[in-house]
Amino acid sequence: MSTPPFPTTLIDSTNDILDTTRTISELVNGTTYTFYLTAVDTNLNESELTAGIEATPGVVSTASNEAMPSEYALHTAYPNPFNPTTTIRYDLPQASRVRLTIYDVMGRQVRTLLQGEQAAGYRSVVWGGTDDRGQLVSSGVYLYRLQTGEFSLTKKMVLLR
Repeated sequence: MSTPPFPTTLIDSTNDILDTTRTISELVNGTTYTFYLTAVDTNLNESELTAGIEATPGVVSTASNEAMPSEYALHTAYPNPFNPTTTIRYDLPQASRVRLTIYDVMGRQVRTLLQGEQAAGYRSVVWGGTDDRGQLVSSGVYLYRLQTGEFSLTKKMVLLR
């Protein structure tokens, strides 16, 4: 196993952490690398997310025994009601063009949390109660909608400030 020969720090200082991906092109095929992930909150509290993920470039395999989802799903936001953040989980049985949008109860778009192509798998997004301009939104009922080419579902959540 090798230690990565490149900077590995990835910082996302926003309140809303999306599906964060890091592409590293300096890896050598056939060499096994171990990556450790650590989350640091705004109070500088650290929590290790995994004991280590091994990857061998040029070898196609999955790092876990977890099966891929068999159907599209949009799960209930947790916590709900929430303050200051909530996590929205969704499942993609195949690679899809995905759009996840937040609306107010009047149907006005508040925030596009993500839009783009994503690989199959179990996914989640954290929303910190901000609009597309980064401004805090008021307490109330909000709708979140997941759309792919084949699937669309809307659910509601409550923000209490």
